[in-house]
Amino acid sequence: MKQITLKGMVLLLFVLILGGLVPSGQVIAAETYNLGVALAVTGTGALYSKDGIDAIKLAVDEINSRGGFLGKHPIKLFIRDTQTKPDVGVRETKDLILRDKVRCVLGTYSSAVAVAIKPICQEYKVLHIAAISNSENITQVNFSPYTYQVVPNSYMQAKAVVLGVAQLAKKKGWKEFVTIASDYEWGRSTQESTVKLLKEAAPGLKLKKEFWPPLGETQFTSYITAIMAQKPDFVIGSLAAKDNVAWMEQAKAYGFFDKIPYPGSLISVTELIVEAKTLTRGLVGLSRAPFFAHLDVPMMANFVKNFKAKNDRYPSDWAVMEYDAVYALKQGIEKAKSIDTEKVKDALKGATISTTRGKLTFRNIDNQLSCSSYIGVVADDPKYPFPIYRDLVEVKGPDSWRPEAEIIAARKDEKK
Repeated sequence: MKQITLKGMVLLLFVLILGGLVPSGQVIAAETYNLGVALAVTGTGALYSKDGIDAIKLAVDEINSRGGFLGKHPIKLFIRDTQTKPDVGVRETKDLILRDKVRCVLGTYSSAVAVAIKPICQEYKVLHIAAISNSENITQVNFSPYTYQVVPNSYMQAKAVVLGVAQLAKKKGWKEFVTIASDYEWGRSTQESTVKLLKEAAPGLKLKKEFWPPLGETQFTSYITAIMAQKPDFVIGSLAAKDNVAWMEQAKAYGFFDKIPYPGSLISVTELIVEAKTLTRGLVGLSRAPFFAHLDVPMMANFVKNFKAKNDRYPSDWAVMEYDAVYALKQGIEKAKSIDTEKVKDALKGATISTTRGKLTFRNIDNQLSCSSYIGVVADDPKYPFPIYRDLVEVKGPDSWRPEAEIIAARKDEKK
């Protein structure tokens, strides 16, 4: 038998690789997939972003343990701190794209940051998946085919709140209300949608006054006393992260929630955990992706188990949605059979994907995922060391998102 020299063996292996004839069981790693993350590692959004980053890392580890995307493209993660500032977000996103050569940017915290980086991603033809920031303007106006949203947007959340509040107002005879919302893109967008929709659902209700604390506010005493002086029938709040925690704790110290109903404010799993000892039971709260709503979904059950094992805590809404963002990208790549951004972008268009929250679909007109909003009553549960929601109501995405005709009209107006 003719012996093959070392040089001959190398040449044979080279030929086999080129011909796709590598022996079964041997996987040749292909191009690395550089994945960018633009989240608030510091600043106001850090409270939510930490969970999001930990969930992204978990998803990446899981996928890489199976060889990466398509079983052959290992994921390399690049994480940048936006500091919850649009200008910083733009700078860091450009650096992710130009220096780190990322194909997709996950994030962000702060809708103002998301709106700012959207045109950057579009300019450089890089995918952008928003999983925490949720202003509907991220996908509604100045539409970018590269931007997808896996979180219920501000209109959807407002609609969910309105459906519940309108029923309460009728039942309790409420006539006047005030709002308090953070003075930036998300707060403005959410408050505007809530007020408009509430006027349509309950035209007899009167908006008495609006309060606009700046993003990052830590002292709410003046707002609390001013609202209580108004003596409204109820208050609707649009505050988040550290601002929300400070507001809730300070308002409770004034007996605010014992005197004035506060239905439908954002009380995510983060607030349920962080404020476990002080959060007023019986509050009607709003959540974006509470894990306990979908433990019957195998993907959610596995995620909660693995996240808790790795991080020694339960996942928040923000962790759930960032985890889903990574797996949305994975399924887009699998549908495209390629990591080429143009092919993946097109594959995700109108796609139905598996998430921790069940099977959901991206709407063609705006790339908004058909995800639900959740409303319930804050209550203790013996299974958890923090309160969860009792009487939880899931408002489905298609029942709450803005009609397509209105989106078309808004886009026509922006071109005038």
